[in-house]
Amino acid sequence: MVIKKDGRRERFERQKILQGLLKACEKRPVATPKLEAIVDESKAWCRSPRTRADHHEIGEMIMHRLKKLDKVAYVRFASVYMDFKTCRSS
Repeated sequence: MVIKKDGRRERFERQKILQGLLKACEKRPVATPKLEAIVDESKAWCRSPRTRADHHEIGEMIMHRLKKLDKVAYVRFASVYMDFKTCRSS
């Protein structure tokens, strides 16, 4: 189980994470098998002797792995994951 930001518990959804990674890597030279490996590693981590995993821990692990593959994709993923807001100058 994954503990979401609002406290809800949700089943680990491999496809949901993979889709987010694919979107972040759109038009980037990152092979899909490498993204699938990140998702598989995240799922294995969640299944380790832990009974639950925090969304923050999973997101940080994914971002760390993605940053090593492609910095542009990392920024794209982080901007959605961390809910960056657009700042406007006056």
